[in-house]
Amino acid sequence: MDISIVIPLYNEEESLPELYAWIQRVMNANRFTYEVIFVNDGSTDHSWQVIEELGRASEHVKGIKFRRNYGKSPALYCGFEKAQGDVVITMDADLQDSPDEIPELYRMITQDGYDLVSGWKQKRYDPLSKTIPTKLFNATARAVSGIHNLHDFNCGLKAYRREVVKNIEVYGEMHRYIPYLAKNAGFNRIAEKVVHHQARKYGKTKFGLNRFVNGYLDLITLWFLSTFGVKPMHIFGFLGSIMFVLGLVAVVVVGANKLYDMYHGNPYRLITESPYFYLALTTMILGTQLFLAGFIGELIARNSPERNKYQIEKEI
Repeated sequence: MDISIVIPLYNEEESLPELYAWIQRVMNANRFTYEVIFVNDGSTDHSWQVIEELGRASEHVKGIKFRRNYGKSPALYCGFEKAQGDVVITMDADLQDSPDEIPELYRMITQDGYDLVSGWKQKRYDPLSKTIPTKLFNATARAVSGIHNLHDFNCGLKAYRREVVKNIEVYGEMHRYIPYLAKNAGFNRIAEKVVHHQARKYGKTKFGLNRFVNGYLDLITLWFLSTFGVKPMHIFGFLGSIMFVLGLVAVVVVGANKLYDMYHGNPYRLITESPYFYLALTTMILGTQLFLAGFIGELIARNSPERNKYQIEKEI
C-alpha cells in the first residue's frame, strides 16, 4: 500500500464527508493505493456515524473510536499502530489542511529520501493572538531540538516514512514535537514544505491558549528525557556534588572566621548565630538530596526494559 492517511478528529461531523471526497479525488487522480484512518477522539456529535457511513461506502475508510476524549497524541499513536502504508500522512479534519499537498509530500519521502516532511503554513488565516505565540513557540522548539530548518513544528500536515511512526512513541501531548521524537530515534533526514492553509469552514477551533503553556512544559520534559533519561546521575549527581561542596566550603569559612577572631581576641559569635551557617547547611542537605535522587534514578534506569533499546537500521 502506498499511503496511509491518519486523521485525528473531535466534533468535526460537518467537514468529514467533504474532506474524504477531496482525499478520494486526489488519490484516484494519482493512482495511489491508500487507506484513510479516522480516529474519533471521543466526539460528542455525530462524527462516528459519519465515519461509519463513509466506511460502508468505501473500502478505503477505517475508523477508531475512543470511549472518551484523550487528546491528539493518543489518537495519532493508535492511528500509527494501525497504518500499513509505505508513507504515512497526518492531517487535521477541519479542512484547514489541503489534500492537494499529498502527492508532493509522498514524492519527497519516496524519491528525495526524507524520513519526515513537515508542513509549514507560511501564510496563516489565524488571529494575531494565535500567530504571535506560535512564532515564539516554534523559535524555542528550534533552539532546544536543534532542528533549525523547521518553522512550524505543530503543523498537522506531515508525511513520514513508515519506519518512523513504527519506532516512535507519541504520548501525552507530544504530537507537537514529533520531529524531535524522530530525531531522537535516529531519523535525521527531516525536511519542510510550504503548504496551503485554509480558513476554518465549519465549527470552531478545539485549542486554547493553554496549549502554549503546556507546549513549553512538554518541550522541557522531552529535552530532559532525551538528554538525561538514561543517565540521571549526570545531572542530579553533578548538581548535588557542586551544592554539597559549596555548602561545605561555606561552613569551613564560617568556622575559620570564628577561629580567627578567637585567636586575635576579636569579639565573636557562636557559629549557630550566623545566618550563613544555616544557608551553608541547607545547601549541603539539598546537595545530598540531589545526589541521592540521581542515585535512585540510576537504579530505576538500570531496571528499565528500555535501557538497551536501540534503533538498528540494517543488519547483514
